[in-house]
Amino acid sequence: MYPPPAVYGVIANPPCTMFSFCRTNAKEPRNLRQGMELVQACLRIIWECQYRILMDTQKLPPLKFWVMENPDAMLSWFLGKPAAVYSPHQFGDKYQKRTCLWGDFNMPESIDDWPLLKYPKFDRMASKDIAPEHFGTLTRTERRSVCSPKFAKAFFEANR
Repeated sequence: MYPPPAVYGVIANPPCTMFSFCRTNAKEPRNLRQGMELVQACLRIIWECQYRILMDTQKLPPLKFWVMENPDAMLSWFLGKPAAVYSPHQFGDKYQKRTCLWGDFNMPESIDDWPLLKYPKFDRMASKDIAPEHFGTLTRTERRSVCSPKFAKAFFEANR
Protein backbone atom coordinates (compact mmCIF):
# COMPACT_ATOMS: atom_id res chain seq x y z
CA MET A 1 0.00 0.00 0.00
CA TYR A 2 3.02 2.29 0.29
CA PRO A 3 4.15 3.94 -2.93
CA PRO A 4 7.85 4.04 -3.81
CA PRO A 5 9.88 7.12 -2.85
CA ALA A 6 10.10 10.19 -5.10
CA VAL A 7 6.81 9.72 -6.96
CA TYR A 8 6.40 12.55 -9.51
CA GLY A 9 2.64 12.33 -10.02
CA VAL A 10 -0.31 9.98 -9.65
CA ILE A 11 -2.96 9.12 -12.22
CA ALA A 12 -5.73 7.08 -10.58
CA ASN A 13 -8.36 5.34 -12.69
CA PRO A 14 -10.60 3.35 -10.36
CA PRO A 15 -13.07 1.12 -12.22
CA CYS A 16 -16.36 2.84 -13.02
CA THR A 17 -18.37 -0.39 -12.89
CA MET A 18 -20.47 0.63 -9.89
CA PHE A 19 -20.70 4.35 -10.74
CA SER A 20 -21.60 4.26 -14.44
CA PHE A 21 -25.05 5.28 -15.63
CA CYS A 22 -24.54 2.72 -18.44
CA ARG A 23 -24.82 -0.10 -15.90
CA THR A 24 -28.19 -1.40 -17.10
CA ASN A 25 -27.68 -5.13 -17.75
CA ALA A 26 -25.45 -6.08 -14.83
CA LYS A 27 -25.89 -9.50 -13.27
CA GLU A 28 -25.20 -8.13 -9.78
CA PRO A 29 -26.95 -5.10 -8.24
CA ARG A 30 -25.07 -1.81 -8.04
CA ASN A 31 -22.93 -1.55 -4.89
CA LEU A 32 -21.62 2.00 -4.38
CA ARG A 33 -19.87 1.06 -1.14
CA GLN A 34 -17.85 -1.59 -3.02
CA GLY A 35 -16.97 0.94 -5.74
CA MET A 36 -15.83 3.46 -3.15
CA GLU A 37 -13.40 0.95 -1.61
CA LEU A 38 -11.24 1.24 -4.74
CA VAL A 39 -11.61 5.04 -4.83
CA GLN A 40 -10.51 5.23 -1.19
CA ALA A 41 -7.51 2.99 -1.93
CA CYS A 42 -6.48 5.36 -4.74
CA LEU A 43 -6.84 8.35 -2.42
CA ARG A 44 -4.77 6.62 0.27
CA ILE A 45 -1.90 6.17 -2.22
CA ILE A 46 -2.11 9.86 -3.14
CA TRP A 47 -2.17 10.85 0.54
CA GLU A 48 0.82 8.64 1.35
CA CYS A 49 2.79 10.49 -1.34
CA GLN A 50 1.64 13.89 -0.06
CA TYR A 51 2.70 13.09 3.54
CA ARG A 52 6.33 12.98 2.38
CA ILE A 53 7.43 16.53 3.07
CA LEU A 54 11.17 17.04 3.26
CA MET A 55 11.17 19.88 5.79
CA ASP A 56 8.67 21.75 7.95
CA THR A 57 9.00 24.92 5.86
CA GLN A 58 8.18 23.20 2.56
CA LYS A 59 5.61 25.24 0.60
CA LEU A 60 4.98 22.98 -2.40
CA PRO A 61 3.40 19.52 -2.21
CA PRO A 62 5.58 16.46 -2.83
CA LEU A 63 3.47 15.43 -5.85
CA LYS A 64 3.78 17.63 -8.95
CA PHE A 65 0.24 16.54 -9.86
CA TRP A 66 -2.44 14.02 -8.98
CA VAL A 67 -5.63 13.18 -10.83
CA MET A 68 -8.52 10.78 -10.40
CA GLU A 69 -10.44 9.95 -13.58
CA ASN A 70 -13.90 8.46 -14.05
CA PRO A 71 -16.77 8.87 -16.52
CA ASP A 72 -19.34 11.57 -15.78
CA ALA A 73 -21.66 9.62 -13.48
CA MET A 74 -22.21 8.81 -9.79
CA LEU A 75 -18.66 9.30 -8.48
CA SER A 76 -19.41 13.05 -8.36
CA TRP A 77 -21.90 12.24 -5.61
CA PHE A 78 -18.90 11.39 -3.42
CA LEU A 79 -16.05 13.57 -4.72
CA GLY A 80 -18.08 16.67 -5.62
CA LYS A 81 -17.68 18.80 -8.69
CA PRO A 82 -14.72 17.71 -10.83
CA ALA A 83 -11.80 20.06 -11.51
CA ALA A 84 -12.24 19.41 -15.25
CA VAL A 85 -14.45 17.52 -17.68
CA TYR A 86 -13.32 16.47 -21.15
CA SER A 87 -14.35 14.28 -24.06
CA PRO A 88 -11.76 12.41 -26.19
CA HIS A 89 -13.02 14.15 -29.35
CA GLN A 90 -11.54 17.39 -27.97
CA PHE A 91 -8.07 15.85 -28.32
CA GLY A 92 -8.44 14.28 -31.77
CA ASP A 93 -10.23 10.99 -31.12
CA LYS A 94 -13.37 10.28 -33.13
CA TYR A 95 -15.80 9.56 -30.30
CA GLN A 96 -17.30 11.31 -27.30
CA LYS A 97 -17.26 10.17 -23.68
CA ARG A 98 -17.70 12.79 -20.95
CA THR A 99 -14.93 12.11 -18.47
CA CYS A 100 -14.43 13.82 -15.12
CA LEU A 101 -11.07 14.63 -13.55
CA TRP A 102 -10.60 15.45 -9.86
CA GLY A 103 -7.32 16.56 -8.34
CA ASP A 104 -4.44 19.00 -8.66
CA PHE A 105 -3.09 19.07 -12.22
CA ASN A 106 -2.68 21.18 -15.36
CA MET A 107 -5.49 20.57 -17.84
CA PRO A 108 -4.23 20.38 -21.43
CA GLU A 109 -5.69 22.67 -24.08
CA SER A 110 -8.29 20.99 -26.28
CA ILE A 111 -7.73 21.01 -30.03
CA ASP A 112 -11.26 20.28 -31.27
CA ASP A 113 -14.33 22.28 -30.32
CA TRP A 114 -16.57 20.82 -33.02
CA PRO A 115 -20.17 20.10 -32.05
CA LEU A 116 -20.59 16.76 -30.31
CA LEU A 117 -23.12 15.65 -32.92
CA LYS A 118 -20.19 15.02 -35.27
CA TYR A 119 -18.93 12.12 -33.11
CA PRO A 120 -20.63 8.93 -31.90
CA LYS A 121 -21.27 8.41 -28.21
CA PHE A 122 -18.89 5.85 -26.77
CA ASP A 123 -21.62 3.58 -25.40
CA ARG A 124 -23.24 3.36 -28.85
CA MET A 125 -20.10 2.33 -30.71
CA ALA A 126 -19.70 -1.13 -32.18
CA SER A 127 -17.54 -3.39 -30.03
CA LYS A 128 -14.85 -3.71 -32.72
CA ASP A 129 -14.50 0.11 -32.87
CA ILE A 130 -13.70 0.56 -29.16
CA ALA A 131 -9.90 0.59 -28.70
CA PRO A 132 -9.55 -1.51 -31.89
CA GLU A 133 -5.81 -2.00 -31.30
CA HIS A 134 -6.79 -4.20 -28.31
CA PHE A 135 -9.67 -6.04 -30.03
CA GLY A 136 -9.28 -9.77 -29.41
CA THR A 137 -6.90 -9.34 -26.45
CA LEU A 138 -9.13 -7.36 -24.05
CA THR A 139 -12.83 -7.72 -23.31
CA ARG A 140 -15.27 -4.99 -24.37
CA THR A 141 -15.46 -3.84 -20.74
CA GLU A 142 -11.66 -3.66 -20.49
CA ARG A 143 -11.40 -1.80 -23.81
CA ARG A 144 -14.04 0.70 -22.66
CA SER A 145 -11.74 1.64 -19.76
CA VAL A 146 -8.68 2.34 -21.95
CA CYS A 147 -7.75 6.02 -21.76
CA SER A 148 -7.80 7.99 -25.00
CA PRO A 149 -4.15 7.86 -26.17
CA LYS A 150 -4.38 11.38 -27.59
CA PHE A 151 -5.69 12.78 -24.32
CA ALA A 152 -3.01 10.84 -22.39
CA LYS A 153 -0.27 12.40 -24.51
CA ALA A 154 -1.71 15.92 -24.08
CA PHE A 155 -2.06 15.37 -20.32
CA PHE A 156 1.55 14.17 -20.10
CA GLU A 157 2.80 17.25 -21.95
CA ALA A 158 0.77 19.61 -19.71
CA ASN A 159 2.03 18.01 -16.49
CA ARG A 160 5.71 17.25 -17.11
